[in-house]
Amino acid sequence: MRTKHEDEHRNAVLPEGAGQWEAGREGRGAPGPGAPHCPDLPRPAPTAGPHRRPVTEPSPPTLLLTMDLGVRLSRSLLLAAAGSETLNAVATRSRVVRRATRAFMPGERAEDALEAGAALAADGRSLIFTRLGEALTSLDEAEAVRDHYLRFLDAAAARGLPSRISVKPTQLGLDQSPESCLRHAMDLAEKAETVDSGLWLDMEDSSYVDRTLELYEAVKTRHPRTGIALQAYLHRTPDDLERLRPLRPAIRLVKGAYAEPPDVAFPRKADTDAAFEALAGRMLGWAAEGRGGAPPGCLPVFGTHDLPLVRRLIGRAEAMGLEQGRYEFHMLYGIGMRQQAKLRAEGHAVTTLISYGEAWYRWYMRRLAERPANVGFLLRSMFG
Repeated sequence: MRTKHEDEHRNAVLPEGAGQWEAGREGRGAPGPGAPHCPDLPRPAPTAGPHRRPVTEPSPPTLLLTMDLGVRLSRSLLLAAAGSETLNAVATRSRVVRRATRAFMPGERAEDALEAGAALAADGRSLIFTRLGEALTSLDEAEAVRDHYLRFLDAAAARGLPSRISVKPTQLGLDQSPESCLRHAMDLAEKAETVDSGLWLDMEDSSYVDRTLELYEAVKTRHPRTGIALQAYLHRTPDDLERLRPLRPAIRLVKGAYAEPPDVAFPRKADTDAAFEALAGRMLGWAAEGRGGAPPGCLPVFGTHDLPLVRRLIGRAEAMGLEQGRYEFHMLYGIGMRQQAKLRAEGHAVTTLISYGEAWYRWYMRRLAERPANVGFLLRSMFG
């Protein structure tokens, strides 16, 4: 029987995914020597008087817990923290922070991800797996990533898991050699098809969009079970969506979680939300072209935990006469699991994205940046 605290972990509405669902590089007990130092926070001056007891200042963790409902760290601050090598080193050594991440990723090993996936698959869940990491420095590293995923696909197939993989192009060597990256992506797409799986290409920051689109176009032409993520907050995405339309693409639409200047991406959440809904409506319209036996113009996939938005999209799909299964929702492991189960029980296609790997820090900070109001939930995970 789960405790109330455990239910909080399973059902809290936390940051959007995925993509990205970024898509993107354990422990228990007291903080070790690498644990981050809590910053000094402003406090009201102690009040003295003849009938007042001495004022005891709270410890930093206690103060954070009592203030967490008021925590509103800016998205830009969290994204800046995501790029900090110093904070990365501190966080990944901290047992407290590592413990907090376990609510949202089952572990760092591939075996941890497979075990978590098997438990979900027993309940009829579809799965996507991604090994966290990006921006490798050598072609040898990229080849090792490809080999890892080839082995992972075999391992998932051996367990009978209904799963796909999601990979960042920079993990496959896009920065070092686009040609090598294409070969690795082709190898993974081919292998995925042989084990009844599929490949998703994640989208990274705006400097990679053109190269990622070119990669997708090349792979999709030969391997139709390949999808790509697009980010709604980029001003260019409506044009990118039209560019891909002739391919009858599988597109995972996400809101976006990289630090971008305002001339590249919407800085305001309300504008991003509006862009997401407009793009989603266009994708559903293309999918509706497949009614009456005709092939659909698109497989729309929505990577979001925004439940009011999810319900609006379901309503639009129903109004267009789209059957369940002609569109999908991708949601992150550990976030809103009860809501995921409810959507599945209603007959909707819901896939859970399971992340694993040692390079989790930047991915985790970008997830927080997508919804800074939930930093308070992170603090409860760390100190509660």
